[in-house]
Parts: sequence; structure tokens; C-alpha cells
Amino acid sequence: MRWQGKSTRKYTGGRIIQARGKRKFELGGETANTHLGKTIRKTVKTMGGERKVRLLRDETAIVTDTKTKTSKKVKIETVTGNPANVHYVRRNIVTKGSIIKTELGSARVTNRPGQEGSINAVLIAP
Repeated sequence: MRWQGKSTRKYTGGRIIQARGKRKFELGGETANTHLGKTIRKTVKTMGGERKVRLLRDETAIVTDTKTKTSKKVKIETVTGNPANVHYVRRNIVTKGSIIKTELGSARVTNRPGQEGSINAVLIAP
């Protein structure tokens, strides 16, 4: 978790002396780190009484083929690339922008699975 309050520095680089300490509501939530495996979802409360669905594990993705304009739910075999973090590839962590290998071919993840509760992807190579 990371503190998400105001910066202790001005835009010029000068220091700001804080008038108060950190508050619990300024803490960020834990990362979902969506792995491959049997589907596990977790519901978390957010500000304003709303809810978010965190996708902790999933083995399927909804893959869209842009040429035929069709979508299909397919099984994910592995994560082959991740521009967010190179170490996520060997740990099979899925984030937005990840390249996943599916039954249809390679696909790029277009949504944020840890925030939305599902994995959507676009086919990039058969």
C-alpha cells in the first residue's frame, strides 16, 4: 500500500512543511496482481459506498478479433509479455497491456483486470 496524500515538495523543488500527519483514508489499496488459475474475485468497498470487483485469478479471457468483428471466451495459456514490469511475465501476472497467449493466438489485454473483474483482450496475431 502506498500513501497517496499531497507531495512534500513544491513544483519548484522546494520543501513543504506539512501541517498534519498522514491519514488512513489517504492510503491506497493493495494491488490485485491478477494471476492465471481458477477464477477468484474479491469485492472491495470504495469511497462513496461504491464497490469494485478485484480479479485475483482467472483462466479465461474475452478475446476480440478485429478483422471478423467477433468476440470469443477462450482459455489463457500463459503471459508472454508485459510492458509494465518484465518480472510479471514469469509470475504470469496480467495487467493492462499484457501480451497473453490464448487458444486463438497472441492477444493484448485492453482493460484493467484488477479494477474491473474480467480480462478483455484484442487479437494481435493468429
